[in-house]
Amino acid sequence: MSTTRPCSPGDRGPEPSGASGASEGDVPADDASAAGGATAVPATPSGGRQVRRLSFDGASGVVPLARDFARQALYAWGWLPAATADRRAAAEDVLLVVSELVTNACLHAEGPERLEITCDNKVIHIEVSDRGSGQPAPRTPHRAGRPGGHGMFIVQRLCLDWGVIRVPGTAGKKVWAELGAPA
Repeated sequence: MSTTRPCSPGDRGPEPSGASGASEGDVPADDASAAGGATAVPATPSGGRQVRRLSFDGASGVVPLARDFARQALYAWGWLPAATADRRAAAEDVLLVVSELVTNACLHAEGPERLEITCDNKVIHIEVSDRGSGQPAPRTPHRAGRPGGHGMFIVQRLCLDWGVIRVPGTAGKKVWAELGAPA
């Protein structure tokens, strides 16, 4: 399902600055205002789980911002630079899913509020929070030749699993997706 290019945008290296996120330990876990709303939470002692969070509060250009943030996380976690085509494809899949989930929040849910990416060396868990009331779902039947309506179909095809979390009594939801780590 992945598209592999000779020189993946993710293989160019970390972005020098901006909202691409902080490296592990650079930003205190409770300081959401630093690094453009990005926070890095150190790995927990049990299992090596690592978490990165990005707040979109007042941000513009949220899709490229989210992609750059995810790319920085992939560098920090050793997914990039990719040594093989399979590893490059896995990293591109993560970036594509992040783009699709954030784009869907922009188009159908008044914009995203927050992106959270978690890695435990076997699975990448992506979660996008928004205030929308709609229920994301792949369009059926899927019409490959028509513009639009491909986002959740792509997420469904690339991910191990995906879903929606709603908290009763609060507006919005979290749309999550999980992808397997490259072998």
